[in-house]
Amino acid sequence: MKLISFTVPCYNSADYMHICIDSLLTGGDRVEIIIIDDGSSDQTGAIADAYAAKYPDTIKVVHQENGGHGEGINQGLKHATCPYFKVVDSDDWVNAVALQHVLNRLEELEKDGGVDLMVCNYVYEHEDRSLFSTIRYRNIFPENQVVTWDQTGRFHSNQYLTLHSAIYRTEIIRQSGIVLPKHIFYEDNLFVYAPLPLTKKLIYMNEDLYRYLIGREGQSVSEKVMMKRCTHQIEIAQRIFDMHDLKVILRENPKLGRYMYHEACFMLVIATVFTRLNRTEEAEQRVRDMWAHCMKTDPVIARKMRRNFLNFGVNLPGSFGRGIGLKGYWLAHKIVQFN
Repeated sequence: MKLISFTVPCYNSADYMHICIDSLLTGGDRVEIIIIDDGSSDQTGAIADAYAAKYPDTIKVVHQENGGHGEGINQGLKHATCPYFKVVDSDDWVNAVALQHVLNRLEELEKDGGVDLMVCNYVYEHEDRSLFSTIRYRNIFPENQVVTWDQTGRFHSNQYLTLHSAIYRTEIIRQSGIVLPKHIFYEDNLFVYAPLPLTKKLIYMNEDLYRYLIGREGQSVSEKVMMKRCTHQIEIAQRIFDMHDLKVILRENPKLGRYMYHEACFMLVIATVFTRLNRTEEAEQRVRDMWAHCMKTDPVIARKMRRNFLNFGVNLPGSFGRGIGLKGYWLAHKIVQFN
């Protein structure tokens, strides 16, 4: 039985995509792999087609005009046929042993109707392989048990669900109606956030499944690139803030609501920090405009988030506020090594 549709958005990925695809192939006939050739100008498309010819029952290829990472995920979801859906970026890979454990558990769960969301660990792997760190969720979720949000713990300030940790039920994503924007970076945060109110049954597996390569030159998570693309971060933060009525969710499902509030607040912090690091009046105005947008959408939640300790600190005016933002960034970098 095929269980997981893995989507691999590729743009000029010829030099490294084989590591990703070969790792997914260890899932055997229980996975399908959807390679999205996003208008590549190198040999990405040809490599993808060669894989599909060799593994016709497992791999399918979608060639599209360049639409960005988000459009790659959109097309992967459109073509997915398995009960579960996961995105693996073309320069990342999965651990073969962990994948077998995940597939075995999903197979068992499907006998009782499955789950809406499986959470696994992910590992930051630096390109020189000298540094790595693992993001775990043992303090939040009971291990290997199907639970509801009522049975979960509290997320730490530096913890949130990501594209790398989440395996959603395919139908849950489709029910959320999420369509990711084209040519906008950091849109994966929207992908993870949008279906959350629909998730009722959750499971956490303490498996280091996803290996997230960082340190490659030009990656979207490098400090310089994140500063340059601060407008993308602001747009994503605003879309997340606008997406759901947090007051209703907090009332109806308090623990889920607290997590979603935490994630939305965190996105605003990140957008603020990397925008203000540009040290221009234009950047300062962008931050003010972002908060004005939030105040217009939901003044109650916006005021509460603005008074949040971290948000309050990084939004203090002048060099003092930017300095607090820098210290927060450097501390997070030291702990997590995220770029």
